[in-house]
Amino acid sequence: MTFSQHAASRRTVLTALAAAATAGAPLLSQLATATPAFATGENDLYGSNTDLYTSTLHPTKEGTDYGRRSRRHEQFDGYLSKVGVYTKKTAVLAIHGGQIERGTSELCLAIAGYDPADANAAALFPTMVHDYWMFEGMRSENNRDLHVTSVNCDDHVARLLAASSLNTLSLHGCQYTQLGLPDTMVWPSQSDPKLVVVGGLNKTFREALVYELKTAGFPALDALSDEWRDRYNLADFAGADPRNICNRTMTGAGAQLEITEDMRRSLFGPEATDFDWKSGRIATWNNPRFLAFRDACRRAIATVEAGQQIL
Repeated sequence: MTFSQHAASRRTVLTALAAAATAGAPLLSQLATATPAFATGENDLYGSNTDLYTSTLHPTKEGTDYGRRSRRHEQFDGYLSKVGVYTKKTAVLAIHGGQIERGTSELCLAIAGYDPADANAAALFPTMVHDYWMFEGMRSENNRDLHVTSVNCDDHVARLLAASSLNTLSLHGCQYTQLGLPDTMVWPSQSDPKLVVVGGLNKTFREALVYELKTAGFPALDALSDEWRDRYNLADFAGADPRNICNRTMTGAGAQLEITEDMRRSLFGPEATDFDWKSGRIATWNNPRFLAFRDACRRAIATVEAGQQIL
């Protein structure tokens, strides 16, 4: 059975039942055409970023509840007699950044080549920087309410960056228990559940990410590989829906990382507050483990870009 033929999940069934009941359509015909659930967004308060930005039922305010940061690097070709060279091929995304899925904003900036503590400072890697976009929860609590699942991310700048890039790397956070993996499946005990689930429709990118992360000492698996496809709860974390923001690229394919909280915590300082709050993360990110994770992702991007040509 292929991934696209995988049986509808419980959420798919419930969604189809609700839609059929509302529309008065035959239940069997609704179920027959139901789209498999690819992401865990059934509990989202908002149906899209646009809904979050404009809702009067659950109003939000930019700069108080949430913030958006982005960078698109200038490229131009003003000469008829020269062959243009376009070097910006990849965008890095943290669509659940800040206090929503903690640590993803800092990783986004670092992988893009910038200082996680100061996005406006000079690039740390001036000759190899990437475009980025982040949506960040800024509340002291209830930041989960700001979560908009990847297939519903319709922010205009995020969509623009994805659509004008050959690749995207979208960073997410999850809990190990959500994956449904047995305690002893990946390593001896769930007492140390540090794992990265790699997804997205770009197979070459997925394989490069898994290779580089594992080589650097970070346990990782490819959720769409023959070994892991359709197993446990991994389909919800595989980034296999073409509507996922990571796949809205020029090639129709990208990559995403679902990083367990234990893994993300391990990238910052040893105290709980070093991860729990932005102040702790920006004060403790510059350590060997965080840098090793950053560099592994950057090497994977470089590997993929080296095989791509913009005609």
